[in-house]
Amino acid sequence: MMNSNPSTPMNAHAPSSSSGGNGSPDLNTPRRNSKRPKYSRFTQQELPACKPILTPKWVISAFMLVTIVFIPIGLTSLLASNDVIEIVDRYDNACITGTKSQKVQYIQNATTNKTCTRTLTVKKRMKQPIYVYYQLDNFYQNHRRYVKSRSDTQLRNRGDENDTSTCKPEHIANGMAIVPCGLVAWSLFNDTYTLSTGNNRSLTINKREISWKSDRDEKFGSDVFPKNFQNSSFIGGGTLSTSIPLNQQEDLIVWMRTAALPTFRKLYGKIEQDIEAGETITVVLENRYNTYSFSGKKKLVLSTTSWLGGKNNFIGIAYLAVGGLCFLLATTFTIIYFVKPRHLGDPNYLSWNRNPGGH
Repeated sequence: MMNSNPSTPMNAHAPSSSSGGNGSPDLNTPRRNSKRPKYSRFTQQELPACKPILTPKWVISAFMLVTIVFIPIGLTSLLASNDVIEIVDRYDNACITGTKSQKVQYIQNATTNKTCTRTLTVKKRMKQPIYVYYQLDNFYQNHRRYVKSRSDTQLRNRGDENDTSTCKPEHIANGMAIVPCGLVAWSLFNDTYTLSTGNNRSLTINKREISWKSDRDEKFGSDVFPKNFQNSSFIGGGTLSTSIPLNQQEDLIVWMRTAALPTFRKLYGKIEQDIEAGETITVVLENRYNTYSFSGKKKLVLSTTSWLGGKNNFIGIAYLAVGGLCFLLATTFTIIYFVKPRHLGDPNYLSWNRNPGGH
């Protein structure tokens, strides 16, 4: 039936095609405010590209190149590590006997004599400088609350000595601010070592420049002095001289650089004398630091260095492992390539039907 009003369009009352017939907008219709991205060769991926074809010869050559480079580096690293002379002596159990509770009671008693003597034998000649470390096991300096319990602004500026808000629970003692505050400084390692050889030659331990220069210059102030430190009823570790600024108290600076792993070594000092092979070293130590309450271990380490640093076999083993794996892969691919080669450009090797006349 025809429309009686010719001036009215036939679809005047029909739903719009853009609404999908039910009043909702068409998802295919672009928005009015939408913006097309600006054309560029980068967004349209029209930049020139290099697409190398990995042929068997290139793959085998790459693996052999890695083998030739990595294996000599690994062997050189292992030889350098083996040249390092290292003496490790665990003394926490040797200096105290008894049950765990008896050891804790002994170490917490301030009146007991904690002097202990150990004897070490030098098997190979140790050239100066000889580094003296203390090693702690099962001590988690990476604990979140432990790491955050410090105030870097207080350590750096004298005017911020009352900034102890981040140092809880060791922030205030006897109503005054603690400098340096926090659990890290409070748990300062306080065992001491005195070394001498069998012929009564004293081995002086130099404790200067054992910390990072950046820490001394930037993190610890020259006008900040310890104040009210270890003055509460519960003592955590070592004490500090109130007449020496923090940037010169290098035992504290070394300790404040927290370790990432529960077993770590920290530099105690340097011996600038040679020790001959066969000599014995007498160590008189003060066993004060409490590692018995958390079943920790304490070790004294004497070590030389090489051009690669201290004793560390991991680098050499890692290079040798990667180099050996690449050599194995190169050998395997070479055998496959010669026994059953794949001819490049032959489409028969890409199809299931190897019969050229088949369908």
